[in-house]
Amino acid sequence: MMLLKQRQRFLSDILSKFLIVVFVGIFSSVGAFALTYEQIKECYIKSYSYEKEGNYKKAIEVLTPVYNNYPNGYTVNLRLGWLYYLWGKYANSEFHYKKALKVVPTSVEAMLGLSLPYMAEKSWSKVESLMYRLLRVDFYNYYGNLRLSLALRKEGKYSIAASVDRKMLSLYPSDVNFLLELALNLYNQGKKAYAYSIFRDILILAPDNKVANDYVKKLEKAFSVKR
Repeated sequence: MMLLKQRQRFLSDILSKFLIVVFVGIFSSVGAFALTYEQIKECYIKSYSYEKEGNYKKAIEVLTPVYNNYPNGYTVNLRLGWLYYLWGKYANSEFHYKKALKVVPTSVEAMLGLSLPYMAEKSWSKVESLMYRLLRVDFYNYYGNLRLSLALRKEGKYSIAASVDRKMLSLYPSDVNFLLELALNLYNQGKKAYAYSIFRDILILAPDNKVANDYVKKLEKAFSVKR
C-alpha cells in the first residue's frame, strides 16, 4: 500500500512538471521547475483577474516571477504580448510575441497576436508579410486571410486583396467581413456598380452595417447625379 502511494505521488509530480513544460515553455538558465505548478497557476489566475478589471499593468506585474524564471517560455511570452497590446505598449507587445514565435515558429496564435500591434501601428507591409507566413502554415485560416486582405487594401493592392476575399467567400459565401472587404476592393478599383450590388447584399445580412450603409448612400447619390 505504501509503495502504491509513493508511486502515485511520483507520477503526480511527473505530471505536474510535464504540464509546466507544456504551459510555461522551455527551461531558462535559472533551472528547470524553479517555480511549482501551483505558484505558476496562481500568477496566471491573478493576471486574468487584473485583465478583467482593465488593470493591464498589474496583470503584467504579477507574471514577473514566471517570466523571470522562464524568460524563453512560450505561454508567458504569448500572454505578455497580449497584455502589452491591450495596454498600448506596442513595442513591448511585439518583443514578447516574437519571443513566443522563436519557441514555436509555426504558431498560428502567436502570428495572429503579433499582427495586432502591427495593425495598431498601421505597419501594413509587416502585416502582409506576417500573414503570408501564417498562410504557409494554415492556408485557409479565417483571421489570417482577413488581416491579409485588410493589409493589401491599405497598401492599395486592391486586385490581390479581392482575390483573397473571393478565395474565402468560396468557403464562407455569406460572410459579411469578406463581402465587405471585397466590395471595398472593387470600389477602389473603380468597379462601383459591382461594389454597390455587394454593399446592398450586405445590408440584407447585416442591416445595421454602417460601412455598407454609407457606401450605398454615397453610390446612390453618385448614380442619381449621373442620370
